[in-house]
Amino acid sequence: MQDQFINRNTMQYEIAVSGAAEISHCCDKIILLSREVGKAIARQGCVLVTGATTGVPYFCAEGCKEAGGFNIGFSPATSEAAHVKTYRLPVEPFDVMVYTGSDYVGRDIIMTKSSDAVIIICGRIGTLHEFATAFECRKIIGVLEGSGGTADKIKYIAKGHYRVSKKIIYDRDPGKLVEKVIFAVKKEKQKIKI
Repeated sequence: MQDQFINRNTMQYEIAVSGAAEISHCCDKIILLSREVGKAIARQGCVLVTGATTGVPYFCAEGCKEAGGFNIGFSPATSEAAHVKTYRLPVEPFDVMVYTGSDYVGRDIIMTKSSDAVIIICGRIGTLHEFATAFECRKIIGVLEGSGGTADKIKYIAKGHYRVSKKIIYDRDPGKLVEKVIFAVKKEKQKIKI
């Protein structure tokens, strides 16, 4: 059943979700939380962007689809055949697949740079790479606290001897986190309009 809450005025925003493809180290509710983030992005009328992989990105894409949203998967592979056979990644439930041919590291950069904001859910080293890319590109970053893995280490990492970022948003509630991230994106977009 599809939700009917899509706000078409924000459809131009692309919100990337970065998270663990292998979820055994994540919190117990990781599948539910991931789906809720995907649904919330769809309800806000935004496009979900993921790395077209298993685990958190997959469950976000399922939630997005369930809520009537649209999502784009950025594959590390050069083709659908390589995506499925070499990388062993799913093709469904992604609406559009971009075959970057850039392996995981290159895919991470292309996906992150093409999005308006990045939401971190659980994660491992690849998620840390996407966080660092988003941080260096001065993207708005949302962190789903309590989801485990990389997400629960971001606050500590971000408080180190680095450039301070005022663009990192933390919340434990998937819906509230998505709302805060989209509000920050709207605010930023208003500043750059001429």
